[in-house]
Amino acid sequence: MWVNEYKPNNLSEYVGQKEPVDTFLKWIKNWKPGKSLLFHGPPGTGKTCLVETFSKENNYEFIELNASDFRAKRDIENVLGQSMKQSSLFGRKKIFLIDEIDGLAGRKDMGGVGAIIQIIKESRFPVVLTCNNPYDGRLRTLKEYCQSVQFKKLTVFDIEKKLRQIADNESVKIDKEISRQLAKRADGDLRSAIIDFESIAYGKKDVKQESMEILGYREREQSIFDAIMMIFKTKSALASKLAINNVDKDPEEIFWWIENNIANEYEDPEEIAKAYDALSKADLFRQRIKSRQNWKFLAYMIDLMTGGVSVSKKEMYKKFTRYQYPSNISILGGSKFERKEEKDKLLELSQKLHCSTRKIRKEFLPFLSLFKYSG
Repeated sequence: MWVNEYKPNNLSEYVGQKEPVDTFLKWIKNWKPGKSLLFHGPPGTGKTCLVETFSKENNYEFIELNASDFRAKRDIENVLGQSMKQSSLFGRKKIFLIDEIDGLAGRKDMGGVGAIIQIIKESRFPVVLTCNNPYDGRLRTLKEYCQSVQFKKLTVFDIEKKLRQIADNESVKIDKEISRQLAKRADGDLRSAIIDFESIAYGKKDVKQESMEILGYREREQSIFDAIMMIFKTKSALASKLAINNVDKDPEEIFWWIENNIANEYEDPEEIAKAYDALSKADLFRQRIKSRQNWKFLAYMIDLMTGGVSVSKKEMYKKFTRYQYPSNISILGGSKFERKEEKDKLLELSQKLHCSTRKIRKEFLPFLSLFKYSG
């Protein structure tokens, strides 16, 4: 993906955010235990990228974790406790980044914020936290141990400049008006702009205005209702598939949300039949994943249950639909143990790979079965 391929290799390639960069460099140079940085600002403005780029350029071991992976104080201590006190294998410096700390504060208090504060106090290495909303009252105590750094939305100029650099590298011809539209609709989010650009430019040498029509959404943290609405309202299979990327629900649960709401959205019997036909094929792959533990089928399941359902309609319904929670609670409840077991395994992998469980589920898990079935 271009969003990974075109990550900066050094800070001279990092886009915008001069004040946060200067603050971070000064802080890291004079770092002492007991104080963290709290990066806050909209998604896609370079909070994580700044720390990752600095680490790459200065040969630090970069360890990224997501607060959503922690359920309680014990999880935080198990994952971070020892690694924040032990030196790296070859004596390299370390830097830790904990994403979306406001998500941890937003849960029923199970000692998570207190555990993070203790980590900041005791860590032998710098700790950077990120959040979208620094004004959440539940972060008040934590902020006493942090220096806040604001990341503002990137300018249209900065985003467009980066898009045109990518276009030149990929030998893609793009009209200036289209690159400007992409930069504007990203609303300060460079990551979303790059994803949108790749979506319309993939496999092409010349991007035309009509290609913009397939862009149905922008990569943001999505609620399940936002994602379901996109699947049912769009006629683009690609936009429908992308809609579930940032939903904090596993594909199985999203499957049942779609199944329960097809008849609420679609009115034409032929469209309903086509949608359920696509979903039934997705269900076959869902069952194969369960019975064979073969995760390479997940991609087929997702394509059918999102894009397959989206293209089943003749035209988009402009009505408002109140999407309902899956009625088959017993099915979801019956798989609760298996889903908890899977989350525990993902958490264990996240500790070893130093990345979030969401990233492991979406990017790594489908490939693990290839090793299992390769002979």
